[in-house]
Amino acid sequence: MSHFDKVRDYLMELEYSIINEDKENEVFVVESEEDGISNLIIGVADPVIIVEQFLFDLNNDNGEITKQLLIKNREIVHGAFAINETGKKVLFRDTLQVENLDINELEGTLTSLSLLLSEYSDEIITFSKN
Repeated sequence: MSHFDKVRDYLMELEYSIINEDKENEVFVVESEEDGISNLIIGVADPVIIVEQFLFDLNNDNGEITKQLLIKNREIVHGAFAINETGKKVLFRDTLQVENLDINELEGTLTSLSLLLSEYSDEIITFSKN
């Protein structure tokens, strides 16, 4: 079984909706409305899988927002806040080793994102308005 197929099987078992799947580029777009997850990108890039969720646009170079995100990173169990290469988009990002990936590891990342979205949503909304 390919790594791509293994990840697909895990997503299905975890009851995530696969809204787009590109086998050639080994990318999934998934969602889980009940977990607040929408347009989550999962890319299989052997030897890792990359999990990225766009959170908000960073409208200006606000050092205080960046500081708060870094402080919160310390509390996130799996994954972290990241800023894209343009410095304008804030993402949740995690990477996992694909070779020995099991469903618990993938579920841990997805649960971590879900908890982050539920516990930190007010702050994320505030940051997105600045």
